[in-house]
Amino acid sequence: MGLTILGSTGSIGRQTLDVAQHLGTAVTALAAQRNAELLEAQARQFRPKYAVLYDRDAAETLRVRLADTETKVLSGMEGLLEIVSAQETDTVLGAMSGAVGLRPALRSIEAGKKLALANKETLVCAGNLVTAAVQRCGGTLLPVDSEHSAIFQCLQGKNPPRRILLTASGGPFREWSREQMAAVTPADALKHPNWSMGPKITVDSATLMNKGLEFIEAMWLFSVTPAQIRVLVHPQSVVHSAVEFEDGAVIAQMGSPDMRLPIQLALTWPERKPCPAPALELTAFSGLTFADPDLTRFPALALAMRCAEHTDTADCAVMNAANEVAVHGFLEGRVKFPNIYALTERVTEKLSGRSADTLDAVLAADEEARRLCKQCLSSLS
Repeated sequence: MGLTILGSTGSIGRQTLDVAQHLGTAVTALAAQRNAELLEAQARQFRPKYAVLYDRDAAETLRVRLADTETKVLSGMEGLLEIVSAQETDTVLGAMSGAVGLRPALRSIEAGKKLALANKETLVCAGNLVTAAVQRCGGTLLPVDSEHSAIFQCLQGKNPPRRILLTASGGPFREWSREQMAAVTPADALKHPNWSMGPKITVDSATLMNKGLEFIEAMWLFSVTPAQIRVLVHPQSVVHSAVEFEDGAVIAQMGSPDMRLPIQLALTWPERKPCPAPALELTAFSGLTFADPDLTRFPALALAMRCAEHTDTADCAVMNAANEVAVHGFLEGRVKFPNIYALTERVTEKLSGRSADTLDAVLAADEEARRLCKQCLSSLS
């Protein structure tokens, strides 16, 4: 198996390389946005045929650094599209953050590759296009997110789900008042109680926007309606999600909060192999609890659930783009924590109803949302 990793320098990408090393999987290509230093180290360790940096200046730096190796350095979107179509690649792990991951994801499906998907934007922004491509080209799409991996595992029978139970840790502020959250700092928001993730997704987990994005992803992955998904706050992060069937039976998938387990499963499915993630020890828990989310204190989740009702428009793409800009503004200290939602909602309402019929239309809506959110953010600074 030849593995291509889009986003190899991020949290998921680094853990995927850990899994690849554990499995003895050959790495065909590595790609990232602009981290030349780390990608050089990864390329020297795993000796891929290709290394790609989306940023062209950073790619030129990497090309000089890897001149003494056999790794071919590529850049830009054309570089990403080349490696996901490469004959040596049969599995693409999509973990590159942002809308830049959309075109490579679609190209990998069209090229008949197995796509192990960790990039949320792919389905949140273009779920209609991606699922249509899978049906048209006969490609394989496997989820990497722990929650969607759990649901996928629970659905390995012939019976369709009556309802999906999508679990959420609740983040670090699940018991905080709205007044307390108004004073949240980036350092506060980056202290996730259970998971080790990148800054952006950690903040999304704190606002519950991450769960909103997963709500939208679940609709596309498992062909269900918003009414068939229930979000449950489960602070222990032991039950990664569950499925309720027509007879009322519920099947849940449990495991330690370690992303290497769902990553490895996506790479080896339908086989299961020994994994470097620690096994779950149930006796370490005195109890498992579940509760409905508070949509008043966490309105970002409610916004995502509303956008999920409009799959014939680019509302989800607009919301995702605005949220990304707002989160970066928060991490830079330019806006307060509650303003992440306020900015996202303002832009989403302003640009609602945009077309999502083509990838170009989705990317245009994404770009417009980013531009408008940056303007709104500047007015608050």
